Amino acid sequence: MTEVTPFLMFEGKAESAMKFYVATIPDSRIVAIERYGPDGPGPEGSVVRAELMLAGRQIYCSDSYVKHAFSFTPSTSLFVTCADEAEFERISGALADGGEWLMAPDDYGFSTRFGWLNDRYGVSWQINLN
Repeated sequence: MTEVTPFLMFEGKAESAMKFYVATIPDSRIVAIERYGPDGPGPEGSVVRAELMLAGRQIYCSDSYVKHAFSFTPSTSLFVTCADEAEFERISGALADGGEWLMAPDDYGFSTRFGWLNDRYGVSWQINLN
């Protein structure tokens, strides 16, 4: 069976990001974490590969031990549909803390409440309330 799964590459903050996302998004959990050992090649304890479920969706993460000339871009984002206004405010507020709004929460005509942001880890999120 062919599958497509989002894969987020961090530079040393994968576990911190995963714990934050799991605490912020309902129905989420860390499924598995594989770590580098003392023989590397990445720093001992950093994430080789991890799997988490965000609102029931599978996501993979890793820590790159190689410095890259690129990082996350808003061209690819995680889209969250919230159940109600309170959930929208809680999730968008948590994700925006330490991040930056690309489109502040508002009624843009295609949704009663919508916001787009980059979180403190650089991951882009679109938060929507229908």
